[in-house]
Amino acid sequence: MLPLSLEVLMNVLSLFDGISCGRVALDRAGIPVAQYYASEVDKHAIAISKANWPDIVQLGDVCGVSPEDLPSIDLLFAGSPCQGFSKNGTGDGFQHSESKLFWEFIRLLRALKPKYFLLENVRMKPAWRDIISREVGCEPVLINSSLVSGQSRPRLYW
Repeated sequence: MLPLSLEVLMNVLSLFDGISCGRVALDRAGIPVAQYYASEVDKHAIAISKANWPDIVQLGDVCGVSPEDLPSIDLLFAGSPCQGFSKNGTGDGFQHSESKLFWEFIRLLRALKPKYFLLENVRMKPAWRDIISREVGCEPVLINSSLVSGQSRPRLYW
């Protein structure tokens, strides 16, 4: 049985949603969803998401998501672009044209004040990690996806 707080239906907003893996995780964990809102721009990812969950409300570009147009959000997911933070990326950090979209997550986190949030990104320079930690108000946990797959992908979760 789920804890009482998770037995109620949740409104979820997933930023940088991809193929809606957040929805997969919620379904597999048995966490009921009232409505799932997704912000994604890749047409192929959106097509996969729509094929699997036609009830997902697609919001488009994160920069156009308006908190006033959404109900109360219980859970906010995000995996903001990592190209500027990754050791294999550009090294621009928050200046990277896509990695600076992290600030859109912060805008929506502050405006929506969800009960829960989950932010994922790559291992990065301590200075960038510390800025993110300060902005979200907690320290990350390092988890390697090798726990659940055949691939080694260490990631930070706040």
